[in-house]
Amino acid sequence: MARYKVILAYDGTAFHGSQRQRGARTVQGEFEAALRQLGWTGRTVLLAGRTDAGVHAEGQVAAFDLPWRHSAQDLRNALNALLPPDLSVRQARQCAPDFHPRYDARARTYHYRVLVDAAPHPLKERYAWRVHPQPDMRLLQHLAAQLRGEHDFAAFGRPMRKGGSTRRTVMAARWYHLPDYLLFEITANAFLYHMVRRLVYVQVMTALGRLSPQTVVRHLEQPGERPLQGLAPAAGLSLVSVTYERE
Repeated sequence: MARYKVILAYDGTAFHGSQRQRGARTVQGEFEAALRQLGWTGRTVLLAGRTDAGVHAEGQVAAFDLPWRHSAQDLRNALNALLPPDLSVRQARQCAPDFHPRYDARARTYHYRVLVDAAPHPLKERYAWRVHPQPDMRLLQHLAAQLRGEHDFAAFGRPMRKGGSTRRTVMAARWYHLPDYLLFEITANAFLYHMVRRLVYVQVMTALGRLSPQTVVRHLEQPGERPLQGLAPAAGLSLVSVTYERE
């Protein structure tokens, strides 16, 4: 018996999130079903983090114990032959027997895509939030800079468990102007529930002149204020990578 670490990629459009739910199609449910066909008898696969319904990933990390007698590459290929088209194993390798993808993680990086277009675009909007007109890019960069460092993000999300801390450390936050999209990249030690989508919504609404430029910093300095409302659509969000100290 050995423990394996795999990198999962998925199009979240047709999933009700990553975490197993009774009566709903989830990433964990589909992945565990494929594993069982390879002789896995475990109770649950360990995941690095939870993604909401409609959220995508190219760097979700999972770990499990399996009595596999072939190479890790063979395991990847065997799983991909059993998984649906919107979920795949990008990498697989044997890891330390005590490795935990969530508790051993040092940082997580998310991308959020914003499509600036006056007309609907069915293909691109599958992976982006369409807005119009063009948000103020200089203001977006200024707002992203305010997020860096350790803050209480209570106004932007809630902890995964009741009574949990709402303080998080953002190591990097930046906007990029790409040919087809505005891309927001954020790296933090951990995230609150809905934190990235709310941060994107508030920044974009501010850069469109619909919220005060002081909104972000005010709610970081006074997290006890009424929580902010509004969420950017799930379709634009993707978990890109999870970083570990051992790496």
